[in-house]
Amino acid sequence: MKKVVIGIISLVAAFTLSACAGDDKETSTHENMDHSNMDHSSTGELPEGLTVADNPTFEVGSKASLETDHMEGMKGAEATIVGAYDTTAYVISYTPTSGGERVENHKWVIQEEIKDAGEKTLEPGTEITIEADHMSGMEGATAEIDSAEKTTVYMVDYTPTTGGELVKNHKWVTESELSVK
Repeated sequence: MKKVVIGIISLVAAFTLSACAGDDKETSTHENMDHSNMDHSSTGELPEGLTVADNPTFEVGSKASLETDHMEGMKGAEATIVGAYDTTAYVISYTPTSGGERVENHKWVIQEEIKDAGEKTLEPGTEITIEADHMSGMEGATAEIDSAEKTTVYMVDYTPTTGGELVKNHKWVTESELSVK
């Protein structure tokens, strides 16, 4: 019963919290981009087939500290866990469909955001089509898998340490990128 309640709460939270298109990237791969005027929130819409984590380290509604720097202002920010899901997370490299420079080592795209991925973990070097829209030019882009990790991924809300508005439904951070607050 507890799993069902957590699942329902996760889905309700994911669908009721909304914002504009998301952005999820490593700062190091986007050094020339101005992140200050970009909206990094997402609608919270979940890809089809995503499995709610049975026993996540960080429960939905709990607080954690972000230990990653996908974007400026992330590292050290307090995050609220919005959702926790068991999947395979991939680091990918791709050229945006909207043009511009190739994005290297983007973290994270998950199994359920890859066209025709199936259930098997894809190997590094595999060419894929991205169905995620975390960033402009991502959806429909051809990408190459750099690495894969079976893990729990989290959708989080946080306020950047550099100031600015609350980022809602940020996709994705892994368990290793969070610490107890």
